[in-house]
Amino acid sequence: MANNPASSASEQPAAGISIRNLYKIFGHDPKAFVQLVKDGMTKAELNDKHGHILGLRDINIDMPAGGIQVVMGLSGSGKSTLIRHINRLIDPTSGELLVGDEDVVTMSPVQLREFRRHKTAMVFQKFALLPHRTVLENTVYGLEIQGVPRAKQLEEAHRWIERVGLKGFEAKYPNQLSGGMQQRVGLARALTNDAPILLMDEAFSALDPLIRVDMQTVLLDLQKEIKKTIVFITHDLDEALRLGDRIAILRDGEIIQQGTGQDIVLSPADAYIESFVQEVNRGRVIRVDTIMSAPQGDSSNLPVIRFDCLLEEAMRKLVEEQAEQINICCEKGTIIGQTSVGSVMAAMVRR
Repeated sequence: MANNPASSASEQPAAGISIRNLYKIFGHDPKAFVQLVKDGMTKAELNDKHGHILGLRDINIDMPAGGIQVVMGLSGSGKSTLIRHINRLIDPTSGELLVGDEDVVTMSPVQLREFRRHKTAMVFQKFALLPHRTVLENTVYGLEIQGVPRAKQLEEAHRWIERVGLKGFEAKYPNQLSGGMQQRVGLARALTNDAPILLMDEAFSALDPLIRVDMQTVLLDLQKEIKKTIVFITHDLDEALRLGDRIAILRDGEIIQQGTGQDIVLSPADAYIESFVQEVNRGRVIRVDTIMSAPQGDSSNLPVIRFDCLLEEAMRKLVEEQAEQINICCEKGTIIGQTSVGSVMAAMVRR
């Protein structure tokens, strides 16, 4: 079934992505300047002296299969350039881009076309829906390109339209939908496309704040079921922290720091990252096991919370139980530590 283009998206195994020593230089002769960049030439020097633009410098990221990898940075940082390398909408100047054991960089045109059709799907910031097609016809578009039988197209489309909350809107056109609903169509189309890799380039940035949070919730709920490898581009740290299993922060085409959201908030790599995280709600990022101490005395009457719960959840539990201390347990329920109201409150305040 794995090679059958008509197979269900849930049957497609997730694929890990490894990016190795990736450089992108824009200009008429980019390969001539790769070594200069490797030797330390700055983005400004490359532009001023040679009229070439440095898009990406020595990018190395491992994106685990079945997780959400967020790439974030300000405008011009190279994040959208990076995501477009994964399906080779942009060709790298040098480097490797491995999906499983396949190097996308070395694929022939035929191989690349098949890779795009069956291995990746993309959700765009501006929805990119076909205005003359209904919700249903937009959703089946990828399967049409793949040559999937019509009955299977409709079966998959109806399934994902319902899953993203658009049942009953199948016959509507994009201009009859709100922005949030249009983005749900874009998401349904990507999921119907039956691809193990989902590329989302500023997918929610054009939405109003409340609708944006709602779409984040939709994505997180779906990911529990589909477990795709998702690469999500954003300029918003709150969005990155909410969605990302791992986060990579770019500046001027370089990775400044990567790790979990907790890694980045607790140990910012430099002043640039620190400026990003200074206003973060730490209670929604930091796990309770980072502040636990060894259990003391008879604590059998204390409330219990899992090690991977967030500080905000721990504080809520302490308040509900009217307790000064709380036990922390592992996945199997064994008590492994303890913390207090004071420790939780102190950790939630930016140091």
